[in-house]
This record gives sequence, C-alpha cells and structure tokens, in this order.
Amino acid sequence: MTGSDVPASFSLAYVPGVTPGKWVRTWNERSPEVPLTLIQVPAAEAADLVRDRGADATLLRLPMDTAGLHAIPLYTETTVVVAPKDHLVAAADEVSVEDLADDVVLHPLDDTLEWTHLPGRPAFERPATTADAIELVAAGVGLLVVPQSLARLHHRKDLTYRPVSDAPQSRVALSWQAGETTYLMEQFIGIVRGRTVNSTRGRPPALAEGKPADADRRKPAGGKSARSGRQRRSGVPQRRSRGKPRRRS
Repeated sequence: MTGSDVPASFSLAYVPGVTPGKWVRTWNERSPEVPLTLIQVPAAEAADLVRDRGADATLLRLPMDTAGLHAIPLYTETTVVVAPKDHLVAAADEVSVEDLADDVVLHPLDDTLEWTHLPGRPAFERPATTADAIELVAAGVGLLVVPQSLARLHHRKDLTYRPVSDAPQSRVALSWQAGETTYLMEQFIGIVRGRTVNSTRGRPPALAEGKPADADRRKPAGGKSARSGRQRRSGVPQRRSRGKPRRRS
C-alpha cells in the first residue's frame, strides 16, 4: 500500500463533560471518507496533547495555557453547586457564593474554574479528581462547585445541583496548533461555527481560493461579453453610441 492509498484522518481530543457528538455526526455526513477519531483527555492535559501532536485538535476549557495554540471560544457554561438532595441548597432556585460561606466546599486538583477567593470553608485535603469529590459530596463531607456539564456527567440520584450566580465560569473552546490550519482543520472549524456545506470555506481549496466554476461561461475568451457574441452570430449589428452626427462629404 502506497502513501497515497492511505486515507486522510482527523483526531479530536475532548475533556470530560464536553459532548462533541453533534459535530462528529455532521463531519461523518460531510466527509465520510475521512475517519474522525475521538480521544478523551483529562482537562489538565488537553493543551499539551495537541502541542505534542497527539491530536489534530482538542475541545478544552478556558482559562487554560494556550501558548503556541489557536483557540476559538465556542460557548460559556453555567457554574453550579453539587449538594445532597436533603441540603438547604436544594430548596433554592439559585445561590450565591456567599450562601456557601458556612459549608465545606471541596476543591479538587483538576478543578477547571479560576477562583480569586475559594468559596466556603476548605476541606482538610483536596480530592484528586472531580469524580472523587462527587463521592465525598454523596458522603456528606462537603459541597462542590463545577461547570454544569461536569455535574451532569457525574449525576447521582442522591445528589442535585443549583446555579451559582456569581461564581467564575468556564468557556469551552476549540484549540489547535498555531500556524497549522490544514484543510481538514478548516473543515472542522466550519462545522463547529455552523457553516453550511456550501460555504466557500467548506469547499476544496481549488474552489475556495479560485473563481466560481461558471466564471468562464459568464465571460467568453477574448474578454467580450456573451451578449456581444450572440449579436455577432445572429447578424444583428451593434448599436453605435449616440454622439454628434457625421456630416456627409
């Protein structure tokens, strides 16, 4: 098998809680000949995976060190507090950081939020992961503040969550190597930005960068319009521009 026989492929990493399914379905509809491989990666490792060329692109959470990478913010997540169903938080539609002041609030090592001041009272030690923190919330050890998608990912019947109105928020972004926006990368950018299949950025480079395919039909060789060509073929003389009549000699 020669190099030209090997089909192109595209690899996309994504952090826990992010669901790329709808974009993957669109990719498969538009480019079925190009396999798209999904790679789940811990939030702290998402940027380095692309820098080390372990993936063509990644869906990660900001804030994040994106030095040497492009990053397109896609959407901002609601921040929520996870609590047992019998906690006072469950009785409210929304809470503030101040409402959590008397509670132990867990701060896992993989926390994706950027805090100026951590809410609530600190635990004796930090859980290693968000999943570990969820287990501690279920055990009644404390509460946990996370992006809503992570609360959904780790959903348990004995827990609930409520929005925190004044907590920091996490933005989900698409990131890839700076200076390496390949044709396939441009294709995926178009999908996440909602471009239609007929968008010029979604076409092969020869069409996207050149003139429309019917340009030659609109303007025949020689630079004259199609209309003047029809007039010559039909024997109908072209009208002279109106000007000062010539005097007969």
